[in-house]
Amino acid sequence: MWKNHLFCLGQKATNMKVLNLSAFDLAGGAARAAYRIHQGLLSIDIDSQLMVQHKQSSDSTVITAESKLLAKLRSIGDAYPLKFYQHRQQIFSPQWFPDDLRRSVDRFKPDIINLNWVCNGFVPVSALAKFKQPLVWTLQDMWAFTGGCHYTLGCDRYTLSCGNCPQLQSGREADLSRAVWQRKAKAWQNLNLHIVAPSEWMAKCVKASSLFQNSQVEVIPFGLDTTVFQPIDSRIARELLNLPQDKQLILFGAIDATEDTRKGFHLLQAALKQLSQTGWVDRIELVVFGSSQPDQPIDLGFPVHYLGKLHDDLSLRNAYAAADVMIAPSIEEAFGQTASESLACGTPVVVFANTGLEAIVDHQQNGYIADYCDTADLARGIAWVLEDCERHNSLRRAARHKAEREYAMEVQAHRYRSLFHKILVGVASQNENQPQPALSQATSRLDQPPSL
Repeated sequence: MWKNHLFCLGQKATNMKVLNLSAFDLAGGAARAAYRIHQGLLSIDIDSQLMVQHKQSSDSTVITAESKLLAKLRSIGDAYPLKFYQHRQQIFSPQWFPDDLRRSVDRFKPDIINLNWVCNGFVPVSALAKFKQPLVWTLQDMWAFTGGCHYTLGCDRYTLSCGNCPQLQSGREADLSRAVWQRKAKAWQNLNLHIVAPSEWMAKCVKASSLFQNSQVEVIPFGLDTTVFQPIDSRIARELLNLPQDKQLILFGAIDATEDTRKGFHLLQAALKQLSQTGWVDRIELVVFGSSQPDQPIDLGFPVHYLGKLHDDLSLRNAYAAADVMIAPSIEEAFGQTASESLACGTPVVVFANTGLEAIVDHQQNGYIADYCDTADLARGIAWVLEDCERHNSLRRAARHKAEREYAMEVQAHRYRSLFHKILVGVASQNENQPQPALSQATSRLDQPPSL
């Protein structure tokens, strides 16, 4: 009978208990994605909590797994092996330091655990096999299926067994990346694990990996609050940010926007220099968020306004609304929330093909998709978006419509609820076929008639 009740509840099965794990709740794009998943689940009456290593918000539904001192010691300890690789490039996470996370998780008694960005020493490789609950892993980057790097920057050794890591610059097959890969392969071989990728590009990377090539992958794009990220009068937004009213503004932004090679600032720089030589020099100015004005000016061919780091959604909304076009020239990106946020604010976006950003932009409908790393085509895309006023207005309307249809937080939440429900039904079915089935926490609650 309990199984019939479980199926009949269908999409109304909102009383499952979900625990989201993330190293941070607000600091960085991955943390914001995890927090938005949590907020979305709450908005459709899912019992959700977010457990983090470092808490920045005042949200009572966000809980810390351990003390700040222990979290700091864990981060320091986990980074110790990197001392032997002083010339490494990009962020690299060994995730080896021992933990007692299962005790914290068990106190919450979740029916299902959704892993997010769990690096920085928060969830070691060995921890996943200790959890009793079904696991969903929402991938905000590539770390889960590599030997420790978060983005491979073109390296395909994750399709084998890593080693001789170009980011570690080790020059040895038996390096830290091989050791991390081997620990993952051994510890995760029998996991009840379900993968969520935010884009088809990321799903393809998962299926190409040696660790997860046989795993089922669900594609669920990241969501956002479309009541916050929405179009406002660009004149008001520019006045708030002290930006010129008589120029067409190009927006670029990311954490450490001008320093992170993966974000493609160097490619944008080359494209802007080409654009400055084709009659746009007196019409365009550039706006950058995520970086402060450098001590040594960077020649971009146009005047530049540096907004620094924007720490809240309203400030980000104002930046998007003030711009005529957003450029997201990343060379690798799991999804690209700046692009979806920009669309929600009615600002067209120009991106490169062959990254997760390609799924966000519909070519010449709400933006422009340039050939991969082709700076000449990137310049053409910027000009195409800006050169025709009537077309630009059409792009703006289509951008907002795409965001409302695909990236509203509630849309994302319902997709997760459907996935969680399917997983718990599968668990209940397996339990039914065992000699002395013991109902899971989820099914025992779902056996109760829904409250009206």
